[in-house]
This record gives sequence, C-alpha cells and structure tokens, in this order.
Amino acid sequence: MLAQDLHIHTTWSHGDGAVVREQTVDLVAQVRHARVVGISDHFEYLAETGIETYVSAVRRAGLKVGVEVNGHIWVPAAVDAPVDYYVVHCYDCDADYLALEDLLATGRPVIIAHPHALGTQLTRVPSDCFVEVNNRYIWRGDWRKFYTPHVDRFRFVLSSDAHQPNWLNQAVARHVAEQLGIHETMVFPDCRGRDAKSIAAGGTVSDS
Repeated sequence: MLAQDLHIHTTWSHGDGAVVREQTVDLVAQVRHARVVGISDHFEYLAETGIETYVSAVRRAGLKVGVEVNGHIWVPAAVDAPVDYYVVHCYDCDADYLALEDLLATGRPVIIAHPHALGTQLTRVPSDCFVEVNNRYIWRGDWRKFYTPHVDRFRFVLSSDAHQPNWLNQAVARHVAEQLGIHETMVFPDCRGRDAKSIAAGGTVSDS
C-alpha cells in the first residue's frame, strides 16, 4: 500500500475529458490504494456546481479534501474554500508566483502540481510549498535536469494524478524519486495516526 496520494480527480471534475464516469469518490474510497487518500478536483468546475456539496461527499467517504487551483485567477475564491489542502497549477508568470503566498497564508498545505510540465520556475516558488512528482507527467521531458537543482530545497510529494481507476498508482513517479534520491514528505498523518516526516522513495507501507 502506498503511503499517500493527494492528487486524484473524480467525476466532480466534470469538464475534464480524461475523467471517466467510473472514477467516483466512492470507488476511490473503496480501492484505498494509499494510507492517506485525498481528492483534489478542479476548483473551476466546483465553483460552478457548489463546492460545499463536493466537500461533504469527500468527507463522508473518509478522504482528505483538496482542490486543484488553475493559476492566480482562481486563488481569491479558493482561499475561502473549506478544504484541507491545495494542488496548484503555477504558470511562469508573476501573478501566479505571488498568489502562492496568499494560499500559504491560509495555513493549509500547498502542493505545486507537475511543475516541469507547466514550465514553473522553482527558484521563484516559496520553499514552504510542497513540490509534486506526478506519475501522469513525470516522464515528459528531462526530469533529472529539472528537479536535481531543487532536491535539497523543497519537501516532495508523489502523486498519481489519477483520472481513471487504472491510473491509481505511482510507479513511474516513485522510480524517478528513487533516481533523484528524493524522500517523500507525509503531508498528513496516516490512518493509524503516524505522522512520519519523510518516507523512502519506495513509498509502500506494510499492514503489520
């Protein structure tokens, strides 16, 4: 079992064509592929349908509640959302880097989503943010060149970015983390109350 997976989409991201109808909150909760599971659907779609209903559905399933925030334009509304954490698209523009400070000011964890796929300049990202190694996108481009200069500056999380049930894994992300010598940081305590500061790149947890 994986230690954590906090970047998962469901049918609440109704405008995302990669999400299949079987990818429901209940299915992710039943699979329980990680000790700590969080749903982080796209905030722009939730803002249309009412975020309170989404939050209630995810909490009823016993999962952490996040949202994926697509750049600075959505940050003013997202800071008031009753969520546990943010997954953020930080594009390479001044407004996006400044908006990260507003999210951090909420006191909730801020995870920078697949930065090498978005052209995020990690030198401009506050070190209080977590940086994601994303299973969906990590193989695109020279991940070694992109991440190596920042391995000692940030805390890292590994994510599936699952939009479909068969995407609920982190195999490629964990291979990359091992190659880079990244130790993943636990964002939340696991279901047994253990609040490990970091875990090895292998990332699996036994049931013993």
